[in-house]
Amino acid sequence: MPKVHFITQGCSANLADTEIMEGHVLQAGYFLTDKEEDADIIVMNSCTVKGKTETYFRKKLKQLEQKNKKVILAGCIPQSEKRRSEWANHSMIGTYQVDKIAQVVNETLEGNLVSLLQRENRPRLNLPKTRKNSVVEIVPISQGCLSACSFCKTKLARGNLYSYRPEDIVRHISKAVEDGAKEIWLTSQDNGAYGRDIGTNMVELLRKILTIPREFRVRFGMGNPDHMKDLADGIIEVFSHPKMYQFIHIPVQTGSNRVLEAMRRGYTVEDYRMLVKKLKEKLPNLTISTDLICGFPTETEEDFQETLSLVKDTKPDVINISRFWPREGTPAARMKQLPGAILKDRTRRLTELFREVALENNQKWKGWKGKVLITEQGKHDVMLGRNYAYKQVVVPGFCEIGSTREVEIADATALDLRCV
Repeated sequence: MPKVHFITQGCSANLADTEIMEGHVLQAGYFLTDKEEDADIIVMNSCTVKGKTETYFRKKLKQLEQKNKKVILAGCIPQSEKRRSEWANHSMIGTYQVDKIAQVVNETLEGNLVSLLQRENRPRLNLPKTRKNSVVEIVPISQGCLSACSFCKTKLARGNLYSYRPEDIVRHISKAVEDGAKEIWLTSQDNGAYGRDIGTNMVELLRKILTIPREFRVRFGMGNPDHMKDLADGIIEVFSHPKMYQFIHIPVQTGSNRVLEAMRRGYTVEDYRMLVKKLKEKLPNLTISTDLICGFPTETEEDFQETLSLVKDTKPDVINISRFWPREGTPAARMKQLPGAILKDRTRRLTELFREVALENNQKWKGWKGKVLITEQGKHDVMLGRNYAYKQVVVPGFCEIGSTREVEIADATALDLRCV
């Protein structure tokens, strides 16, 4: 049978889509290959969040075309892009049709071009799938979001919020845990908005998930502040459960209320500050991840200084730093853009500050003793694991993936903890 190779860009939701597509391809009798050169057909599952991901997509596609490879374009780029004429020689499958990938592979190998870009909300749980990491199960809990951010193109690809039924999510996780999963990643475009279209919320969902027997941990994915701030008490309750990683991703994007308004984010800096303060008061070792954009078109130096102050005050453990890139079709792309030199300078200054804050945070873990779940093999004869706060721990020597180790933290970097 022909061999299929997948190239995946983007977030954990995209990774989950690839695992579903791989499962359907295998079920249809095709082989999967990790080697691009061995593939009879390649599926590019694309991301449209940042300009550099789209630049890579176009560059990579050109390389594959020069090698005369059959390529199926999948994911957010073909779904959100209105001008698709440049890809007229390729089959396309959007974010809503991932369970039909085997049909698209078959037709494309037969020499027929297929375009499945219809928007049809259907759950993508309890379907055939693969698991890239044997102990990590990525579980999508919804599709789309309730926001209308002025800079984001993902909404064009993923649409409005469509939450999956809690019973379907619990059944999916139960089977994954029975099959050996030790770490459950709950993913979507906005976990904080989960359930608002079906009369529930993410706290109620987590309560149900945490009743599943067997030993596992749950990593809760990104939730925007506008939805998370009203759930703070419930978050503290469920995150105190031993099966929950004490890790939360709350993207603030900027420290300026003026810029937040231009971004159409729907909350204030004070909302974010109060949420972080409340969570840290009850969960002092909670790992907080956030996102920050440098150089939004309306951002002044004063606005940027407010972002730096926010980082100094709230001391997030993880910051995903992005240089603003105008996404075609979004309101922010029509604004007057800042010079590239300013974007580069602000990104550098924020990165330097973050490294200082991250190192300070991690140094506090020196001397800690406890259990670490081993999740992957690192380089230079070490294993990588996570403690209860989802801090990455470098463990020397070899141990089985999925096992737990008792460790003592002897040192720390801005990125990880090191044990003896």
